[in-house]
Amino acid sequence: MRTFIVEADGGSRGNPGPAGYGAVVLDAESGETLAEVAEYLGVVTNNVAEYRGLLAGLRAARDLDPNAAVSVRMDSKLVVEQMSGRWQIKHPDLRPLAAEAARILPAGQVSYAWIPRAENKHADRLANEAMDAGGRGEQWSPSVSTADLDTRAARNLASPKPADGSDRAPLTASETPAPETPAPETPAPDTSVPTAEARFPAAVKAPVPAAVPPDLGTPTTFVLLRHGETALTARKRFSGSGGDDPALSDAGREQAERVADALVARGTIQAVVSSPLARCRQTAAAVAARTGLDVVTEPGLRETDFGAWEGLTFGQVSELHPDDLSAWLGSQDVAPTGGGESFATVARRVAEARDRIIERYAGRTVLVVSHVTPVKTLVRLALGAPPDSMFRMDLAAASLSAVAYYADGNAAVRLLNDTSHLR
Repeated sequence: MRTFIVEADGGSRGNPGPAGYGAVVLDAESGETLAEVAEYLGVVTNNVAEYRGLLAGLRAARDLDPNAAVSVRMDSKLVVEQMSGRWQIKHPDLRPLAAEAARILPAGQVSYAWIPRAENKHADRLANEAMDAGGRGEQWSPSVSTADLDTRAARNLASPKPADGSDRAPLTASETPAPETPAPETPAPDTSVPTAEARFPAAVKAPVPAAVPPDLGTPTTFVLLRHGETALTARKRFSGSGGDDPALSDAGREQAERVADALVARGTIQAVVSSPLARCRQTAAAVAARTGLDVVTEPGLRETDFGAWEGLTFGQVSELHPDDLSAWLGSQDVAPTGGGESFATVARRVAEARDRIIERYAGRTVLVVSHVTPVKTLVRLALGAPPDSMFRMDLAAASLSAVAYYADGNAAVRLLNDTSHLR
């Protein structure tokens, strides 16, 4: 049985941001590069790009020889641990990708191992070249193109099919360069990158190690603070990002000082990130002044745009726009009257803001100062709860909640609507 090494990588410049993947298939005996695949993906997250690189690498190996043993080497601990079955896959964007990867070859033919980034230079280079080309609006093909697989695969036609009886899937259009574009000459081997033999002498045929407890590391913790009261808060009026930008009331400023006292006493806050709206920036400033931290604004944390309902009470909206209000309460995809934002739209931008904050402050405790809808959305997403669960959460002005985010994509809600510091 032949043995292949698949090295794969993916990256996103922004997470999410412009992304791409690269993968290379090596002959385990000789270290020869048998195939390279790479693609610009548009805007996705790092984890999605890494899984897409894995998929492309496994498909390339299967098309070379569907019966070969495949040793996957990646510098993504998340992908390696999840595909090895040691970590759960809870993120909804990753579950279908992992399931697809598991179907490409029978489980007994594939093993996974983590390698340091320095040993994954080949795949990393391919991913970056794909991202560079995509940023220029150009198409790009690797030097050992997947078109070469057609010739190599023909040599394997006499071989029996995989044990699961599956047919080999054709290459996707994105993985096959246009026929009129000749592949460039293969450059001389890069001697700065050790060969497969040098890096994995006999290890490429070693059995998969026994399962070990995952090392999740220090989580990134969001301490979620709803802003203090404004005049509209006390009167229970719709106050989003589409109307006036009210400041804190006297009561709200006092609440901000009290929460600052409580957070200083805890001494755990390492960064402060705030919605750009005035009531949040003022609440965040009270904490920053006591901790010596700077306030960083994140536009994705702003409140929902309530359109024509801004400044109205719930009762007034019920009288003026009864059908629109019923539709809004019944569907996450319906926006308020007058061009406001649906809950689904808010959830997408809040999730993107969450990912940016996690990437920037990995392993740290961050005070996130925001509004009712974004805070409830972060809690809902962490729980994996349905959208209408937000209507069952109570969130007082200047209340504290907390969510911890782990390296494997899991999250844990640690606190919700704590107002003890205000009493």
